[in-house]
Amino acid sequence: MNILIKSATIIDASSEHHNQTVDVLIEDGTITAIKTSIANTNNYKEIVLENLHLSQGWTDTSVCFGEPGFEDRETIQNGLKTAALSGFTTIALQSNTNPVADTSADISFLVNKSQDNAVNLLPIGALTKLSESIDLAELYDMQNAGAIAFYDYKKPIKNPNLLKIALQYASNFDGLVYSFPLEEKIAGKGIVNEEETSTRLGLKGSPNLAEALQVARDLFILEYTGGKLHIPTISTKESVRLIREAKQKQLKVTCSVAIHNLLLEDCLLEDFDTRFKVNPPLRIKEDIDALIDGLKDGTVDFVTSDHNPQTIEDKKVEFDHATYGTIGLESAFGALNSILNTQETITLLTKGRSLFNLENQSIKVGNAANLSLFNPNIEYTFTKKNIISTSKNSAFLGQHLKGKSYGVYANKKLIIND
Repeated sequence: MNILIKSATIIDASSEHHNQTVDVLIEDGTITAIKTSIANTNNYKEIVLENLHLSQGWTDTSVCFGEPGFEDRETIQNGLKTAALSGFTTIALQSNTNPVADTSADISFLVNKSQDNAVNLLPIGALTKLSESIDLAELYDMQNAGAIAFYDYKKPIKNPNLLKIALQYASNFDGLVYSFPLEEKIAGKGIVNEEETSTRLGLKGSPNLAEALQVARDLFILEYTGGKLHIPTISTKESVRLIREAKQKQLKVTCSVAIHNLLLEDCLLEDFDTRFKVNPPLRIKEDIDALIDGLKDGTVDFVTSDHNPQTIEDKKVEFDHATYGTIGLESAFGALNSILNTQETITLLTKGRSLFNLENQSIKVGNAANLSLFNPNIEYTFTKKNIISTSKNSAFLGQHLKGKSYGVYANKKLIIND
């Protein structure tokens, strides 16, 4: 598709046009001109949007849909449409399906199912067979089929020797291992943050120790084995401190934080609203402040929507019995841009590709167009009308956000909100 984008402010520190308002001409997927004004001599489709900004395409390092097996939560096609309209050109898809993606055939299915889309789907294969944390899955074969990492979604690796073997084995082909930070024996039956709120509400709490102890264990193992370890969705000040110390030792460790854990506190549980039942749980302000400090000093590498659709039947039940999870793609930009400045927000949203050793392409003439289109200044209350997902279960409903995505141009396709 050939398009002419009019009067767009470019946010891309690697581009000579950073912070400039320009016209951008895209022909056959390639940026062919960037100028103050470009005449539409070929009568291409023009994109004219209020306060339009452009950046390199955004990446989300942790997204769930449902297909295969849980299509009532979300299908791949509608999930990719949701990602595109939320501003994301690349998503890493978790093996939170039935069956889980633990073979090369499963990975090939996901790759083939996502072909011919604006959004690049990067499948994450299960680390262990059936995600049961007993035997390693076909890691090398899955990587050859297109898997970009290995993770038993939200399931901690109980056996430390299994993590040791996984890191040693994956290092032979530069594989990336995820390890969920939770020591289940410490967490026990805890379903929310162990603090004043959990005590007052009579809900079983999971202490910060349950996360920190697992992080410390995993970092000791990484120091012994070498290899590459990613610790997804940390949520506590102790985890930030431990990972900061590990990086000072030059260990190859990265970590991420879910955007809802950067904004929402556990006091929101007062009404037993299951939209706020997430894993890891919402924490207190002290933890949130530490996470934000970690983002700013580089200890926390990535943010993620941790988009995890759930059906109404799984959420409209007693709090103890409700499933964990919230959708987050549609609210990701507006939420993050509410607590950070726009440059910081865009830097975090565009750096996710580096986790998988994928290069970003600067916005300059001659490069392929992989762009997110957005308005960073519009303020609004997030409601169900802002949701594109099949699931409407969002922790951000009713929250005041700043910034909206218009959509994306990527893979020679334009996907924008009507």
